[in-house]
Amino acid sequence: MTESSGRAVLVTGASSGIGRATALMLAEEGAAVALLSRSAQALAEVQAMCEARGARAVVVVADVSDRASVEAAFEEAERQLGALDGVVHSAAALAYGRFEDVPPEVFDQAVLTTLGGTANVARCALASFAASGGGSLVVLGSLLGKISTPYMSSYVTPKWGVHGLVRTLQIEARSTPGTEVSLIWPGGVDTPVYLQAGTYLKRHGRPPPPVDPPEKVARAVVEALWRPRRETSVGIANQVVVAGFRLLPAVFDVLVTPLMKAGGLSRDEAVDSPGNVLTPTPAGEAVHGRWGRHWLRPVAAAAGLAAAGAGLASSAIRSTTKRRT
Repeated sequence: MTESSGRAVLVTGASSGIGRATALMLAEEGAAVALLSRSAQALAEVQAMCEARGARAVVVVADVSDRASVEAAFEEAERQLGALDGVVHSAAALAYGRFEDVPPEVFDQAVLTTLGGTANVARCALASFAASGGGSLVVLGSLLGKISTPYMSSYVTPKWGVHGLVRTLQIEARSTPGTEVSLIWPGGVDTPVYLQAGTYLKRHGRPPPPVDPPEKVARAVVEALWRPRRETSVGIANQVVVAGFRLLPAVFDVLVTPLMKAGGLSRDEAVDSPGNVLTPTPAGEAVHGRWGRHWLRPVAAAAGLAAAGAGLASSAIRSTTKRRT
């Protein structure tokens, strides 16, 4: 018997990427899963994959930016599976482009999906746990919830809000025994989101190096479900990048745009479009994207050298500060 065997978990964003990988991993471990996203077509594929692993899986179609839709999805999941032991929230949306170039309606919807969707899911999860005596909520944050980068304001903005909301929920959960809230914040991950995202740069995005497989993030999510922790970073360079952002902001600001152009944007031309921000695009949904580690080695080396330089500089600053004090 695995640790999650016999438990019921609702997973948002279950049609693609990290959410899909998490749902499949939970199914392999014997959990019953409620699969939530906007795409019934893609969810049907994931449902079949979960059932092939011997797990019970139900589809609950909802748009996380629509509170009533989320509430109805939770009610249906509980009707079919009973009380939820856990909720994993990974749904998000984004559009690449300079802030002034992203159409207001696309920017607003991306923020509503990523931040408003987190609030809607968290509200329903906490109500469900209160009724059943407890449960575990795991929210997918991002390295971009701790730093900033050009061309991604529609994602950076709500992810900073997601991190703040989760931290508040964790503090408040101290007075509600049995309720746990965890944050997972990955760096670059090989998922389809970069090609699914909107773009107003004539280029698609791509994951910045080093790139992790979605299964690595899913393992951290499942572990946090049953062994909650305040936050978990997934990505070997995350802490170095955050340190550079906080300790050397002037250096970070000089380096981040060329590094973003080199490692965060595709070379292929693309037609400007909202991508899946306004409507789902089920044909492109899968666990993996096309961004394995092999193609990014030269960029990763350059980024690693830059990060190492920033790390050494920050160490020097801290050493100098200690001597002065």
